[in-house]
Amino acid sequence: MDLEKLKEFIELAKSSGVEELQYESEQESYSVSFSGKGTQYMPMPQAIAPAVVGSLSSGSDEEVDDGTRKITSPFVGTFYTAPSPGSQPYSKVGDKVSQGKVLCIVEAMKIMNEIEADFSGEIVEICVENESFVEFGQVLFKIK
Repeated sequence: MDLEKLKEFIELAKSSGVEELQYESEQESYSVSFSGKGTQYMPMPQAIAPAVVGSLSSGSDEEVDDGTRKITSPFVGTFYTAPSPGSQPYSKVGDKVSQGKVLCIVEAMKIMNEIEADFSGEIVEICVENESFVEFGQVLFKIK
């Protein structure tokens, strides 16, 4: 997503005085709605975005103050510790994990996305409860 384009889009909508504005092309789409309480940005599904298949990594291996590294959510969704209800969790505190191991699932738009470890280590904390809603960039795991 190009933030400059998004800012220009919002400014165009504000300056034109409309309550709602939508834009859609083959590569991207934006929608903005103004209510009495402020601006709301609602990203729309991309017209030709490929379906997410396979596993995703969190894209974060930033070190936290206590010497651990964090795994963050790559998008907004629902966090699941196991592949199905009643199944054993993918990982738990104290587990040794290697790069590429599936740690959890984040469901986004009815698609179950496996989140993999970006690095090897030991899980010292699972920061989210099973079936909780997670935000983009929210810390899911701390690994040492």
